[in-house]
Amino acid sequence: MKNALPPLLQSGDLVQVIAPSGRLKEFSAFEKGLEIWRSRGYDIQLGSHWNAREGYLAGTDSQRRQALLEAWENPHCKAIVCARGGYGSTRLLEDWQWNSVSASSPKWVIGFSDITGLLWSLAKEGIASLHAPVLTSLASEPDWSIQRLFDYLEGSPLPPLKGLGWGGGQATGTLLPANLSVATHLLGTPLQPSLDGVILALEDVGEAPYRLDRFLTQWRLMGAFKGVKGVALGRFSQCDLPPSSLSWTVKQVLRDRLGDLNIPIVSDLPFGHDGENAALPVGTPVCLDADLGVLNFID
Repeated sequence: MKNALPPLLQSGDLVQVIAPSGRLKEFSAFEKGLEIWRSRGYDIQLGSHWNAREGYLAGTDSQRRQALLEAWENPHCKAIVCARGGYGSTRLLEDWQWNSVSASSPKWVIGFSDITGLLWSLAKEGIASLHAPVLTSLASEPDWSIQRLFDYLEGSPLPPLKGLGWGGGQATGTLLPANLSVATHLLGTPLQPSLDGVILALEDVGEAPYRLDRFLTQWRLMGAFKGVKGVALGRFSQCDLPPSSLSWTVKQVLRDRLGDLNIPIVSDLPFGHDGENAALPVGTPVCLDADLGVLNFID
């Protein structure tokens, strides 16, 4: 089922920045990201406590929750851009109810990695969002990726993404992007949206092959793949170990844990950490062609 799309953006709209996860460290990249949004004509403003620090978190849970609440409830704010990932978004969502804070008039929430917690929680409520670069990673994106982000938010259709098809035909479903490690820890919680009829889009960073194996085995043991129509795999960066470790490679783990699911799979798609991170709408219909290796976006 297609999730409810927030209103499209246009130049001059108010966009608020929040830091719902890890504390801000990449200040130069942060400023460059702000400038990109401003150069597009947006009124981008910093939310409450954006530079707060509480250990590895961007402030206390109450500070970060307050910033999220203020941005979500602000009737003038049209989109919420997350400053960075790290860890901590799911801590905000314990006893959180989007319906209690104006979910009838949603706005775009934009981010990836640890922001998966917010994206999945919105999907559970039937609200679309955008798996896309956070503010601190935006300036490192190639021009086509930045243009893709703004084109989509402003109403243009998304061009397809090309990867490596594993064979097995086509599948149509609702796109559900996620960071694999974050999503695994959401399985079975109130934040997990339905996985029936979805095309999963998974990426990760800094997780050794045996840990990726552990995550995917957890999905298998829980029967979480049973309703999944297909899997789109992005980049798994900084995950492979040196040859001296005698480890399986990431590709071997993915083939071993996913290859017998008998669903279309496409790997090597241009999204994730440490490289091109093409914007992926959460909760919209797509067609995954595992023969041609293409992820198509359905209007």
